[in-house]
Amino acid sequence: MGTPELISPRSPRVTAAKRLAKRSFRGKERRFIAEGPQAVREAVGHRGPDGTPTLIELFATVETAERYADIVDAAHAAGARVHLAGDDVLAEISQTITPQGIVGVCHFLDSPFEDILAAKPKLVAVLAHVRDPGNAGTVLRCADAAGADAVVLTDASVDLYNPKSVRASVGSHFHLPVAVGVPVEQAVAQLQAAGVRILAADGAGDNDLDDELDAGTMGVPTAWVFGNEAWGLPEETRALADAVVRVPIHGKAESLNLATAAAVCLYASARAQRVRTTA
Repeated sequence: MGTPELISPRSPRVTAAKRLAKRSFRGKERRFIAEGPQAVREAVGHRGPDGTPTLIELFATVETAERYADIVDAAHAAGARVHLAGDDVLAEISQTITPQGIVGVCHFLDSPFEDILAAKPKLVAVLAHVRDPGNAGTVLRCADAAGADAVVLTDASVDLYNPKSVRASVGSHFHLPVAVGVPVEQAVAQLQAAGVRILAADGAGDNDLDDELDAGTMGVPTAWVFGNEAWGLPEETRALADAVVRVPIHGKAESLNLATAAAVCLYASARAQRVRTTA
């Protein structure tokens, strides 16, 4: 596909993309990095509520651009600036030890919490006090896979656009509405006012997930609240919920990690809601 257009890693375009590794610059520019062919492919096809393409720029090595010519062509068609670059340029922009050879610069895509409420969601994941970006991205991916309507990251949780979070979601950032910076008390109160049942996921919960399923209580609109990876949910957050639910441990494992527990809970609700709809 020709000689790389960006010869030096010190190019102003590269510098501008590289600094998006820092949260302060991401917030100021309202832009973030999507890395890897899957994430960039999803970015190319995504548009904001006003129809504006989400992808602003694409950087790719010559070899990667040839391998994923469909992504490059789609980026051109969407009006993104496409730069062919050397490996040294991708190494400057990439946040991984082994760059995948393709990186996109994207507009922020979070949704106002009010818009999520107005859409009358049936299944929501609320991340309260989740600090690990990899876990946040993985829970977002689980919510997407389970067919959730939205994800909410509270003001005490990690940045949605942290590069590790974006990589862990493997493109799910572009699939469902995500609200950020919402105080957990506000999120719970407004979801309850919208007729959504609040379930706090906690290993010490009084309610067993199996019992909830057997009782037929899981088919209603539900928001699951997931807590910190190390210390779970604080008492004041658990007190906000309609029920505190534990995932039963039938074997000898001490516990489940956050993402695994979230997947179990979200899929349980999704299944119960489908059964209720078809009954």
